[in-house]
Amino acid sequence: MPTGFHQLGGETVTGTLALSVFTAVLGSLQFGYNIGVINAPQKIIEADYNATWVHRYGEPISSRTLTTLWSLSVAIFSVGGMMSSFTVGVVSEWLGRRKAMLINNMFAFIGGGLMGMAKLCRSFEMMILGRFVIGAYCGLASGLVPMYVGEIAPTSLRGALGTLHQLAIVTGILIAQILGLESLLGSEDLWPVLVGVTVLPTVLQMGLLPFCPESPRFLYIIRCQEHHAKSGLRRLTGRQEVGDMLAEMKEEKRRMDMERKVSIPELFRSTMYRQPIAIAILLQLSQQLSGINAIFYYSTSIFQKAGVQSPVYATIGAGVVNCAFTVVSLFLVERMGRRTLHMLGLSGMCGCAVVMTVALSLLDSVPWMSYISMLAIFGFVAFFEVGPGPIPWFFVAELFSQGPRPAAMAVAGFANWTANFIIGFGFQYVELCGPYVFLIFAALLLFFLVFTFFRVPETRGKTFDQISSGFGHASPDIMDMELDKTQTRFWVLREGRETQWMAGGVERGSKGSFGVGFPPKN
Repeated sequence: MPTGFHQLGGETVTGTLALSVFTAVLGSLQFGYNIGVINAPQKIIEADYNATWVHRYGEPISSRTLTTLWSLSVAIFSVGGMMSSFTVGVVSEWLGRRKAMLINNMFAFIGGGLMGMAKLCRSFEMMILGRFVIGAYCGLASGLVPMYVGEIAPTSLRGALGTLHQLAIVTGILIAQILGLESLLGSEDLWPVLVGVTVLPTVLQMGLLPFCPESPRFLYIIRCQEHHAKSGLRRLTGRQEVGDMLAEMKEEKRRMDMERKVSIPELFRSTMYRQPIAIAILLQLSQQLSGINAIFYYSTSIFQKAGVQSPVYATIGAGVVNCAFTVVSLFLVERMGRRTLHMLGLSGMCGCAVVMTVALSLLDSVPWMSYISMLAIFGFVAFFEVGPGPIPWFFVAELFSQGPRPAAMAVAGFANWTANFIIGFGFQYVELCGPYVFLIFAALLLFFLVFTFFRVPETRGKTFDQISSGFGHASPDIMDMELDKTQTRFWVLREGRETQWMAGGVERGSKGSFGVGFPPKN
């Protein structure tokens, strides 16, 4: 086997594939870094906001105004993400996956510069604007990265490589927590460096992206550049003969050419796409409304209320657990399947949320409950990374074929960022409920668990075509939990009606559709 090639799960991982995935997830690393960087130095940055206010107006800032400014600093990141995530489909189709990631780095430079210069310019407005711009960068990255990785990864490794997006996010969170220690960059003088250092991964990604191939699926199916698609496949797989992969893409392109161009409204109007887009949205909401970002945005203050003596180090401990269990998920996702891991994670988080509520409510009368609450938080984080953390990101890309995928990623990303904003801005107000706040998340987790059990299919080991075709025959009332493993289904549009044919010449059609069987070609 040539140098630079490795075996993973029976598939050959070439140096080009490894480089391409690593380069792409540098965007995910920045996403995570900017989620976590705002947490540890909160009091120091708030003090700087107060100093700026005194310098301008000659009096200290009121507690209410400071709370509003800080909530805005945290939540404006999600507003930027909401707005840019909705453009993922348009940008990725217009520029291509690789070029879109390259140009997106412009937002990282601008955002990092604004935040890094905020203290020097005595402007909390620059800090807030910088958070908005870096949020716009992360919103695009959150759609472009899993889309690109999912399209270049072999089918049998799509789940494992897709999990690297989440691993990079949690690694970024952990790096931010460590660098945010007051003994490192979280001090009164160095916090601008802490928030501005986000430009370093940007420089690295811009240097490496020119050496990565564009997505062959995009080149062939969208741009009709067969020669360049073949070249990319050969680089990514290390094989000279890529006819089987090209044949799969040809069939997907043939089907896509027979369909109308899929817009965002079409995802909700078409019976073929309505069910998978509903699943995609609910999976993204199950990630954000689980309460995990409430833990990361306000983890230090939560540990303080739990009576932990060194809350900053406890937060870093949660970050280590975060990374460790993402690695566990990476090895389990192709063995246990996406659906099983997602349900395992949701059920575990629900249990931990209940334990956390009990422990925090008894803290005043039973001091050792502080340790139980800390263990519950660690367990909550661990179960999150088993399922709800990594799976929704790449699951959305798996549910749709090449045509509707960009629009679906935009809708799912918008749902994710909207929920992120709601939690980021609203949690410290809902926190007035005291220890019972996590019962709200427990109820939501239970709902998402039931939904996943009844409505979400397993996609492990399926091609994009097999997965998307599986929804064509689902009835409105009952959905097949296991997509057909033995037959490949295809759908065409005839006179505006959905028509299915299956290899093997067996006629099947959904209720009200015109079913036609075609014999396979020899």
